[in-house]
Amino acid sequence: MKYLSKIDSPDDLKTLSEEELAELSEEIRREIISAVSHTGGHLATNLGAVELTVALHYVFDSPSDKLIWDVSHQSYAHKLLTGRRDSFHTIRQHGGLSGFTKRSESDCDPFGAGHASTSISAALGFAAARDNAGLDYKVVAIIGDGSLTGGLAFEGMNNAGSSKKDLLVVLNDNTWSISKNVGAISKYLTNIMSDEKFNRLRDEIWEMTGRFKRRDRIRETIAKIEKSVKGLLVPGMLFQNFGFRYFGPIDGHDLSLVIKTLQRLKNLQGPIMLHVATVKGKGYEPAEGDPTRYHGVGRFDKVTGKLARKSSSRPSYTSVFSDTMVELGRKDKRVIAVTAAMATGTGLDKFASVFPERFFDVGIAEAHASCFAAGLAAAGARPYVAVYSTFMQRAYDQIIHDIALQELPVVFCMDRAGLVGEDGPTHHGAFDLSYLGNVPNLTVAAPADGNELRSLLHYTIGHELPGPVALRYPRAEVPTDITAEVAEIEWGKWELQSPLSDTVILATGSMVSASKQAAEMLTEQGLAVAVVNARFVKPFDSEMLQHAIGVARAIVTVEENSLRGGFGQTVGGFLLDHGYQGRFKALGLPDRYVTHGNRALLLKELGLDAAGLAREVAGIVAPGDKEGRGFLQKLMFRRNGVGREKAMAHRTESVAADDGT
Repeated sequence: MKYLSKIDSPDDLKTLSEEELAELSEEIRREIISAVSHTGGHLATNLGAVELTVALHYVFDSPSDKLIWDVSHQSYAHKLLTGRRDSFHTIRQHGGLSGFTKRSESDCDPFGAGHASTSISAALGFAAARDNAGLDYKVVAIIGDGSLTGGLAFEGMNNAGSSKKDLLVVLNDNTWSISKNVGAISKYLTNIMSDEKFNRLRDEIWEMTGRFKRRDRIRETIAKIEKSVKGLLVPGMLFQNFGFRYFGPIDGHDLSLVIKTLQRLKNLQGPIMLHVATVKGKGYEPAEGDPTRYHGVGRFDKVTGKLARKSSSRPSYTSVFSDTMVELGRKDKRVIAVTAAMATGTGLDKFASVFPERFFDVGIAEAHASCFAAGLAAAGARPYVAVYSTFMQRAYDQIIHDIALQELPVVFCMDRAGLVGEDGPTHHGAFDLSYLGNVPNLTVAAPADGNELRSLLHYTIGHELPGPVALRYPRAEVPTDITAEVAEIEWGKWELQSPLSDTVILATGSMVSASKQAAEMLTEQGLAVAVVNARFVKPFDSEMLQHAIGVARAIVTVEENSLRGGFGQTVGGFLLDHGYQGRFKALGLPDRYVTHGNRALLLKELGLDAAGLAREVAGIVAPGDKEGRGFLQKLMFRRNGVGREKAMAHRTESVAADDGT
């Protein structure tokens, strides 16, 4: 790393020539490929944004000037240039750098993001605060073309264009194909219209016409001429009509051109839109050839580009959902699949290939996807909306107002429910049981395995639904083998995994398997524990819960969801209302944002793996019981890999430690 090794802050860029900056860009590209090949992450989109990032930091003065990245999954080069080079190999790893911008990570990250379409609204907020405080810094929003399909981006543009605040929006368009002719004309026109002399002359003419009696008509004519010329040659009239001065598109990999253009636009007043065309996956043949596959990747061989394969023989929940949707499509022509720019991520790409006329990708527009599905359902279709749990939050009003209120049979299929792993707190599906649990007429279910997911999905098409249904499942492999037949499921009823006993664990979804393992550990130590698959979270099986109240001395709920407003709190309220006298504990995600890292590691740290659940249950069942404390000790040493002999030798220390668990 001839140049990158010397970049400790954006200021160091300004000592390099344009030729050296071009070499630096290639070093950055190689570093991103090398790091992501080991950690996984967003590859193609970052490779396409390298020259643009270098140019932005060369022209602007971060952190004084504010660079605000939309989604921010394309901020890897930005991290390398802002003092995080030496820790870049830890990106998305537990305890390492986030895969997104994060305010607590660097002063050069003025605004954190992980969801799309937020940058323009946030940037306008910075611009307004700047002007209110009488300060003088630049504000730049960098947004990808996909994010412009989100309504929030247009709301931000609408407000920014009318506010007349000094603000630059860079549209990083990685799908725009510029022919040589259009590219040349666009380049020439942008050079003219961003030139300082041209803009000075433009302002002088505008001021001079203000002295004429018919100034309004003259100015209107001048504006029409400018718009007509640009409208004929470049695709920027949409932004012009929003109140932005539009420039581009320009080649985002022509570093000299991007720098020159940014320097000219830097001091123009009012809302400015620069359209930059880039190639997703630029500089790495596998990613350029298949940018969708290499958008977000796991580990791969950086020489061949071959992606590492998982050794497990079991499919993921996403894969099971994907196959089942095709089954439903063949079973009933009413089935229509809807997603919000996540066809591959949710597994609907297979349905789309088999039933293209019944598949709709609406772009990054979860609210529209939900309202669109409401219209489909009201017209007699059976829509299935596949969205990540964390993105479903963006359609909350549509779920309440357009769907549940009208009791429409829309089926929400929420992938990535619970902890997603390396993408971290912006993507953890930690709140869906809480925010959906408050909605009347809505059924919320969490399948324990892939077979149950298939059964629930088949039920939704084989029966009339009283209203909308939300199915949530994790980013994980299914815990049991998939069977050929689709088992019947009793709607609204829980499933006993073993006869009720003194201690009962009510587990939802992904926590059923871990709870069963925990119960086996406890049983080995003489503690009888029953596990109930509480697959219906709302409404829950009050009949079985009443039965459990009459049998159990201790009831524990387990969910991969925030405890606040979750399944456990609902069950706790029911127990309180019905005079339950035994012990009760709700286990789940804490009232804080969980960091990024390997999903299994995060569950272990939170005590939601099998060993952690066993310790918690043992502590609840017999907090002062000698047998219970002995079991806690054994679990603690088993977890730490200490043998039975050492465990006995350290009995006193372990008991003391147990008091703090």
